[in-house]
Amino acid sequence: MFEEFKKFALKGNVLDLAVGVIIGGAFGKIVSSLVADIMMPIIALILGKSDFTGFQFHGIMYGSFIQTVIDFLIISISVFFFIRLINRLSFKKKVVEEAKPVVPSKEEALLIEIRDLLKEQAENQKGMSS
Repeated sequence: MFEEFKKFALKGNVLDLAVGVIIGGAFGKIVSSLVADIMMPIIALILGKSDFTGFQFHGIMYGSFIQTVIDFLIISISVFFFIRLINRLSFKKKVVEEAKPVVPSKEEALLIEIRDLLKEQAENQKGMSS
């Protein structure tokens, strides 16, 4: 059972997931700080209020819903721009990799040469038999 668990725990996908969760948690703190410390004060300057949770109508706490929606929009826009930046950086890297000419190894070059010689020999034999 221990060997099976070790095999499962050390699979690449599990380790990638663990790293993703840890980085996601840290990124979540950054985004939360962005919302609380930068965006909400700007909204407070514009609207005169940065916390909508106190809004209610006959016991219906619609202010909390408004606050949650604003937080969601700011977080989703932040994540969108972050993913967009990552995609652009990785795309540039792919373009650079694709621009490099593919140079065959010595073995591949020899195999290509042998293939071409065999083709040429087969074509010569066809021409002689016709």
